[in-house]
Amino acid sequence: MKSNTTISIFCSLMLFVLSCEEKKSLPDPLEAGWNGQAVCQVLEENAELRVLKCTFEPGVGHEKHYHNPHFGYTLVGGKFRITDNSGTREVNVPTGYTFSKDSISSHEVLNIGETTSVYLIMEYK
Repeated sequence: MKSNTTISIFCSLMLFVLSCEEKKSLPDPLEAGWNGQAVCQVLEENAELRVLKCTFEPGVGHEKHYHNPHFGYTLVGGKFRITDNSGTREVNVPTGYTFSKDSISSHEVLNIGETTSVYLIMEYK
């Protein structure tokens, strides 16, 4: 019988491999857009960090893409439909809301609200 440590290491390795495969097959947030139009712009980039400003008018989304570990801040909130590995849900994102991920993640979003929403995303390299 395998030890819990061996099983834990195996599961961690499989999650890492799956994350790397997903990263290879999807665009990053700067490359991803909506209907061929960019939604993010680079505000700052250096050897350790990339800061993006992403703007979503009503009816505009962000095609499925991956994120490196990151921290985000909502400059102007809105209502979104988010689809990720856990399913699809609708969320009201308030102005000033912060979010972060410590691992590679992926999702697709659509602004289903009536106002333009704006985010800062700081990705670690």
